[in-house]
Amino acid sequence: MNVNEFLNKMIGELNLGNLIEPISQVSGGLMHRMFKVFTDKGRYIVKLLNPNIMKRPTAMNNFNTADKLEEILKDNNIDAVYSLKFNDKKMQELDGQYFYVYEWFDGKSLKDDEITIEHCKKIGKLLAYIHNIDLKKDEVKAKTRNIDFKYYIDLAKEKDSVIYDMIYDKLNILNESMNKGNISVNDLPKFSAICHNDMDSKNVMWLNDDYKLIDLECLGYSNPYLELYELALCWSGYEKCNIDFSKFSAFFQAYIENTKLDMNVDWEAIYYANNGRLGWLEFNIKRSLMIDCDTEEEKQIGINEVKETIEHVVYYDKIKDEILSNINKLIYYNKEKVLKREDNHEN
Repeated sequence: MNVNEFLNKMIGELNLGNLIEPISQVSGGLMHRMFKVFTDKGRYIVKLLNPNIMKRPTAMNNFNTADKLEEILKDNNIDAVYSLKFNDKKMQELDGQYFYVYEWFDGKSLKDDEITIEHCKKIGKLLAYIHNIDLKKDEVKAKTRNIDFKYYIDLAKEKDSVIYDMIYDKLNILNESMNKGNISVNDLPKFSAICHNDMDSKNVMWLNDDYKLIDLECLGYSNPYLELYELALCWSGYEKCNIDFSKFSAFFQAYIENTKLDMNVDWEAIYYANNGRLGWLEFNIKRSLMIDCDTEEEKQIGINEVKETIEHVVYYDKIKDEILSNINKLIYYNKEKVLKREDNHEN
């Protein structure tokens, strides 16, 4: 059954109405496929979950957790595009294909050059609100990584893959990032909170000054410091390897002003522990080499993502001192502000 046949069958099964325009694929999904479905009963977007992702032993539990946390965000009035329920379930399954259905939202995600300081302030504040919903002083074990990059480099050479030239001389920097990250996870502040876990600019849709979060299927309890740090980077130009530190500081400052967390922590440990890009790199190396990958389209996405992710790894190593210097200035500035406020209060 092709995609169109499947979606037409789904429309009938869920009683979504009659099509008023042809079904079309929506660009942007790097792991799952999305389709626009407009009927006489409503305007919908359907996300078909990647079958290879769903084969993972942890997948179903992760999605179920995210579905429950979605409801908590909704109860706390967080603006987002929430998945619709059918038969009292969010995740749907038809003929072995898992999927979600959402109401269509007319917004668009921002490109790096469209993001302003005001956008960074809004998202920094929003992130603090989300973390404050259920902040816990406990330890969520951050992932340690054990990726055999040499194996993948050798395999890429053996398969004469285009990614070989992208990764063959990066073994040392990849292993160093992985090893230092594995050590640093033990030094992270012992807090957990509800985290989006993928709230970069592609997953926030804007309509003028209003916005909604999308792609909530990665929701889970994670370390809030790590998410703050990673998103401040993403929203300030890291994706293009060109951080604008005025945006970075605006994001951080908005978070600081609204969080319940103590910001006076070991940010160098957080710098090293923020190495999730290595897991993303491995996932896309596998796609590029047709491991856990079924289509030429997905293989090409993998190749493109390997190229971008390697660029990020190199840039991140280069920019370390400037990142930490900016964070330390912000922490010092806010400590001084508090001290002055206390002095004025006493006087």
